[in-house]
Amino acid sequence: MLAIARVLCALAAALVMAGGATANAETVLRVALHSDLKIIDPVWTTALISTHHGHMIYDTLFAVDEKLAVKPQMVDKWETSADQLTWTFTLRDGLEWSDGTPVTAEDCVASIKRWGAKDGMGQKLMSVTAELGALDAKTIRMALKRPYGLVLETLGKSSSNVPFMMPKRVAETDPNQQITDTTGSGPFIYKKDESRPGEKTVYVKNPRYKPRNEPASGLAGGKVAKVDRVEWISIPDPQTQVNALLSGEIDLIEIVPPDLLPLLAKEKDIRIFVTNTAGRQYAMRFNVLHKPFDNPKIRQAVLYALDEKEFLDANVGNPAYYKVCKSLFPCGSPLESTKGWEDKLSGNTAKARQILQEAGYDGTPIVLLHQTDLPNHSNLATVAKPQLERAGFKVDLQAMDWQTLVTRRAKKEPLDQGGWSAYFTSWGATDVLNPVSTAFLSGACDKATFGWSCDPELEKLRDAYAFETDPAKQKAIAEQVQLRVIDYPTHVPLGQFTTPTAIRSNIVGLLHTPALALWNIEKK
Repeated sequence: MLAIARVLCALAAALVMAGGATANAETVLRVALHSDLKIIDPVWTTALISTHHGHMIYDTLFAVDEKLAVKPQMVDKWETSADQLTWTFTLRDGLEWSDGTPVTAEDCVASIKRWGAKDGMGQKLMSVTAELGALDAKTIRMALKRPYGLVLETLGKSSSNVPFMMPKRVAETDPNQQITDTTGSGPFIYKKDESRPGEKTVYVKNPRYKPRNEPASGLAGGKVAKVDRVEWISIPDPQTQVNALLSGEIDLIEIVPPDLLPLLAKEKDIRIFVTNTAGRQYAMRFNVLHKPFDNPKIRQAVLYALDEKEFLDANVGNPAYYKVCKSLFPCGSPLESTKGWEDKLSGNTAKARQILQEAGYDGTPIVLLHQTDLPNHSNLATVAKPQLERAGFKVDLQAMDWQTLVTRRAKKEPLDQGGWSAYFTSWGATDVLNPVSTAFLSGACDKATFGWSCDPELEKLRDAYAFETDPAKQKAIAEQVQLRVIDYPTHVPLGQFTTPTAIRSNIVGLLHTPALALWNIEKK
């Protein structure tokens, strides 16, 4: 009997230990995202995957909530002088970097300046800023040359490029060079030593992060990390992603192609969730530095040659998830307008040929960069090629993965030395709501984003929009921008779409956000 009692006691002790181990087990969230992470600097690049990375490890002064209203984030309070020229921001108490040092106003000033040298909205804000400095360890002072109506909207920008706050030593890196130090003050810490390109990217909960007291809403509120560890698992093939989700190997797929949705819809353990209800806008971006697209008239021919609906059918497929929209600014937004674009984007080959002939197109091939690995994007260039060829263009289609394209598009070299003519991407609708926020509308030449559009008239119109406070007058200016882009095309908008996310039913707390947020998520 004594021996049996000893065995029972040993079993009980083992069960207690096992229960304790279970109670203290690390909670790991495994997700498959739209791309592998290779560039860790979300200011140097506009790539969405790098922005997702930024939201994991950095925080921002302001952020947008679920209704896209700008709310304070790292900022506790702010004041504006009576003449609207001086803005003072006070940081919250207790903010720390992941290395244990306090967040200071000097860190934030350096971060704003570096971001402001790269981002279109940031450049506009910096152009009207007379002075930006730290009054003390917690207070930032911004003195403007003239009142500017988009200060908070700019500092609360939600997607590429986001004004993420970094330590001063990191933020003093040349904005045209990539950072290597990933010290942040966000809800997670990037584990470079455990991450492997093409395999996985690893983050752990930041024990020093101090969330706001409010509930999470959009990208604002309390960013509470409710799992211990997040792993971005690299699975390029969508079908393989779905199989991994069904088997429980991963917990979330960021973007599910519509043709695979029926397979998931019948599974009781899977839920479909659209995080970004505002959606995204496809765009073809021109490089204006080299022939043939150094000629605005030749770029104009593209506006007639392309058929927007063919892009949406080939890359989204299900009309429930896309919208044909002949507006430079998102349909459903305050600045929606088809003015000047009614006869564009419908595949008018005859008109495109006529314009090409008038422009003196000499047959220089278009080097068209074709990303092959992004769901909802992999058929953009392949749809464009025959449309452009029917109009009379010669097209050199060059296939590559998205991260290679992201690196390639930064090259200004001629076409025969690794340069490019055009590439396709998409922007969150919240990124292209107005002439100032839309990065591709910058006409700032070398300061403009990849493609380097250079047009003083566009810059004058963007300035006029930024300083106007009357919504009716703002809309009139936006329509002038829309008409100007016909004469000086910077890019081609190619319709709107939403991207369904699939999650296992034991995952709760996923937020409605313009960029993926992995805080507030619990794994039951």
